[in-house]
Amino acid sequence: MRRYHINVFYSDEDRSWIADIPDLQFCSAFDATAEQAVAEVERARGLWLEAARAEGRTFPAPVYRPAPAQAL
Repeated sequence: MRRYHINVFYSDEDRSWIADIPDLQFCSAFDATAEQAVAEVERARGLWLEAARAEGRTFPAPVYRPAPAQAL
């Protein structure tokens, strides 16, 4: 399976952890903990790729990389 970057962050508005995969449009999940959100988005990634395969679509190349954090 290709290695797609996963963003994980806490949403005060939703009061939950959000995980998303920027390279896969609309592939995101949320849950009570960061670990659970990542597990959910990994499940969503598998379903996203399965659906793309079933429709005969090509998978996007994993290109997203976050900018390095800068020291304060």
